[in-house]
Amino acid sequence: MRRTRVLTAALALAAGLLAGTPPAVAADSAPPAPLAAESYTWKNARIDGGGFVPGIVFNRKEKNLAYARTDIGGAYRWQQSSRTWTPLLDSVGWEKWGHTGVVSLASDSVDPNRVYAAVGTYTNSWDPGNGAVMRSADRGASWQRTDLPFKLGGNMPGRGMGERLAVDPNRNSVLYLGAPSGKGLWRSTDSGVTWSQVTNFPNVGNYVQDPSDTSGYASDNQGIVWVTFDESTGTSGTATKTIYVGVADTDNAVYRSTDAGATWSRLAGQPTGYLAHKGVLDTVDGQLYLAYSDKGGPYDGGKGRLYRYTTATGTWTDISPVAEADTYYGFSGLTVDRQRPGTVMATAYSSWWPDTQIFRSTDSGGTWTKAWDYTSYPDRRNRYTMDVSSSPWLTWGANPSPPEQTPKLGWMTESLEIDPFDSDRMMYGTGATVYGTENLTAWDSGGTFTIKPMVQGLEETAVNDLASPPAGAPLLSALGDIGGFRHTDLSKVPSMMFTSPNFTTTTSLDFAATDPNTVVRTGDLDSGPHVAFSTDNGANWFAGTDPSGVSGGGTVAAAADGSRFVWSPAGAGVHHTTGFGTSWSASSGIPAGAVVESDRVDARTFYGFKSGRFYVSSDGGATFTASPATGLPSGDSVRFQAVPGTKGDIWLAGGASDGAYGLWHSTDGGASFTKLSGVEQADTIGFGKAAAGASYQTLYTSAKIAGVRGIFRSTDKGASWTRINDDAHQWGWTGAAITGDPRVYGRVYVSTNGRGVIYGDTSDPGGGGDGGGGTDPTPSPTGACAVTYTVTNQWSGGFQADVKLANTGTSAWSGWSLNWAFTGGQTVSQLWNAEYTQSGASVTAKNVGWNGTVAAGSSVGFGFTGSWSGTNAKPAAFKLGEQTCAVN
Repeated sequence: MRRTRVLTAALALAAGLLAGTPPAVAADSAPPAPLAAESYTWKNARIDGGGFVPGIVFNRKEKNLAYARTDIGGAYRWQQSSRTWTPLLDSVGWEKWGHTGVVSLASDSVDPNRVYAAVGTYTNSWDPGNGAVMRSADRGASWQRTDLPFKLGGNMPGRGMGERLAVDPNRNSVLYLGAPSGKGLWRSTDSGVTWSQVTNFPNVGNYVQDPSDTSGYASDNQGIVWVTFDESTGTSGTATKTIYVGVADTDNAVYRSTDAGATWSRLAGQPTGYLAHKGVLDTVDGQLYLAYSDKGGPYDGGKGRLYRYTTATGTWTDISPVAEADTYYGFSGLTVDRQRPGTVMATAYSSWWPDTQIFRSTDSGGTWTKAWDYTSYPDRRNRYTMDVSSSPWLTWGANPSPPEQTPKLGWMTESLEIDPFDSDRMMYGTGATVYGTENLTAWDSGGTFTIKPMVQGLEETAVNDLASPPAGAPLLSALGDIGGFRHTDLSKVPSMMFTSPNFTTTTSLDFAATDPNTVVRTGDLDSGPHVAFSTDNGANWFAGTDPSGVSGGGTVAAAADGSRFVWSPAGAGVHHTTGFGTSWSASSGIPAGAVVESDRVDARTFYGFKSGRFYVSSDGGATFTASPATGLPSGDSVRFQAVPGTKGDIWLAGGASDGAYGLWHSTDGGASFTKLSGVEQADTIGFGKAAAGASYQTLYTSAKIAGVRGIFRSTDKGASWTRINDDAHQWGWTGAAITGDPRVYGRVYVSTNGRGVIYGDTSDPGGGGDGGGGTDPTPSPTGACAVTYTVTNQWSGGFQADVKLANTGTSAWSGWSLNWAFTGGQTVSQLWNAEYTQSGASVTAKNVGWNGTVAAGSSVGFGFTGSWSGTNAKPAAFKLGEQTCAVN
């Protein structure tokens, strides 16, 4: 359930997210060696959903063009041909991680190629950066950004209200943005390039969820919450005259301008005592529909009303489907059928038990029917059937008593949209997925409509830990809010999350290095145990027993042979046990809250870290001794791992920009550590299958090397590094966990804070080594080459493509320049991971500083967006200097 969403993100930040951003070069770093580069293919380990979707936006000019926004996981565009979602903000990097939180989206109904996103995750100190408005002229394939002088809150209370960002449907160079924190209403007149405050707008809002919250999270003014244009009051090319604005003020919730924003006034006669979560205008009928709640959401809400405002007469009508005394929820999700004026739908977003409710009216709110109702309590009749076979975990493995059902119709249902071109298609977001139907109008004829997940491609989990055992399932994950999964096939959605017990958030997991059937996980649960064990590689679980005082999962480590475990839970000190946790004994010599790990060879050796000190136990975790090692990070933003197969071989990553920060290596069981001089910053460390000809496991890290933030790989014990992601694939913050695959060379699993589990596969499956490392390769790229040119996305007038350039010769390149000619009138608009020039049809792409070195047998990749007219034919030939490349 998504009730823990805020806590998950906040705990992740408290654990070191803020300490790691923005990064700065550590004082003890040395000039790095040149970086090699290699092309990787990146995908999600499929979970499908897993997070709150507070906004769905359909374009009202072009059929099948729709977008979804998430609170911490970016934005997505609907792909009708595959019925999947395409992520649009994966290019957001480490320093701007807050821009993965999307508080509002706007799709331009004049020019459907244009889309806007208002981004920023927190308005309090948890997010150190200000918000921004991202603008795209190619449907989110590429973006430009305007930074704002205030913060935005994609993961703040009230994030389901909206949309706060809106494009004038008559003069699309004009946009409005409602700001939180008392910053008021803002306007752009140049298509989002510049913004200024609408100083004459009379009300900046005053509603806060909890004034006593000293963190600033629940005590922030939720501000201006939606903007709606009445397009009937304007003509093409001239600004729309009538604009409605929703304000977080229970006494003054709705304002209007009738002169294109020159003056504003409170809408007369409006109801009070509630917040207007949504304001949706049916211009054909001249009715403004409003969904009200007594709270800001998305979790809270005890009372609510629905109202209709007749714009021609100024008449307010209470059209609520139930009496106020019978509501125990607020209304938020709100939509009208653009094909059938007078048809309106709304949700009881905060009805947690027994289920959410969806209401439908075909007479402008005069009468209503419900998606479900009681026959004879507790039995109920549903107007719908649910098919979750594509995401079976949505049942939560539950078997509830009536009137609850599984799967639920939903919860936190603040986004609800009928397709403006298709009365039968509706989508709505919940705390865990996007549901939809394609036979909605069966509701009106007394039939049943079918609801299915419409969420494939939208991956929104926050990842706390990852493990890839040498046998069994290739991936085990510890996730916020939905616990975690055992992936036996990365391309398929697992049938169920971890259960027995079902943690709301799994904080840590580990397997026995020599017995990967033995797995342990720890996590958070409102009531119940916080530790669980498996003896079949995570397929089935049983609960352990908590020591006294445990309040949260913390970290856990399994002995190399699975005979014992060490646990550092929240609320209690470090403990150890033999067997499967039926009883625990307190460990001595190590402070509470330490991060714990096990040696991967010696079953009696465990390690810990806390506040700059490293701890070692050689008696199964009963006693720990502080290591004499010095110079380690003084804070607690540290992750460390022991290398499988070698006793006492430990790698430690972490730190903060105001102190020690980087990557350390110990070969003597933590007695001493050596800092790698070429790694400026590092936040995670993991291991995978060794490269061909190498005896040491491949290292993976989320780090800053040679001045570049990215995901890096080393096949030579950290002597040289390859950046394996690129600027189009950054995923914001990736500092929680990373691991390679012990069975597949080059495969790496990367944690994200809202984009799920990302995994990458190398284009060099043989593993020829990372090279670089200060050597002097052949000065010019004259050897054989091969090019793979792939159009990854195409739309009317625009496209996106990836290019992979492989060195198929016998000598390394130190710099490269690739040339080709378009044959279909294409023009490059933006290109990443290379510099480019275009003259007529001819294009030249040259390496940037970090990816000029390409070893023999390796490859490099870059991507671009462009426009086309006539045809979008692929180039027939490529040249590397004067050398003609093979074309794959």
